[in-house]
Amino acid sequence: MDIRKIKNLIELVEESGIDEIEIREGDGQIRITRRRENPNPPAAPVALHPQASIALPETQKPPSVPVAADSGALSSVPEADDGLPAGHVVTSPMVGTFYQSSSPNDPPFVSVGAQVAQGDTLCIIEAMKILNQIESEVKGKVAAVVAENGHPVEYGQPLFVIATD
Repeated sequence: MDIRKIKNLIELVEESGIDEIEIREGDGQIRITRRRENPNPPAAPVALHPQASIALPETQKPPSVPVAADSGALSSVPEADDGLPAGHVVTSPMVGTFYQSSSPNDPPFVSVGAQVAQGDTLCIIEAMKILNQIESEVKGKVAAVVAENGHPVEYGQPLFVIATD
């Protein structure tokens, strides 16, 4: 096999990210294997504080996220142990940026006190330049909007509380 072909194969392996390639040509055979050794082990996982841009160790729990609610609009809704009103908690299915409307000039999809049906759009989460509509899983009345518009959200973070009918 020609040395230029071998060099091209080595470059192909380096550029493509594959770990191994084997070529048979006539009676000849060549196998190129790349060993991936990570001299820098990954850093310890961190959790982002929901209202700051600093990283905290995962062992530290950030304070609970404040609930944005109209002044007494749903005062009859009791609160759960975590400070959120009782009801169905809609959590973020991904890490991204929370938006209450499709554009800054548009009204929010829902607000506290709004009736929602199953499948209604509640918000948008932008992740990696992709806009993902988050829909209501239940029918009821929006008891709380927990996340802040334009702020980052984590996987599993509460976004809304819906008081089911």
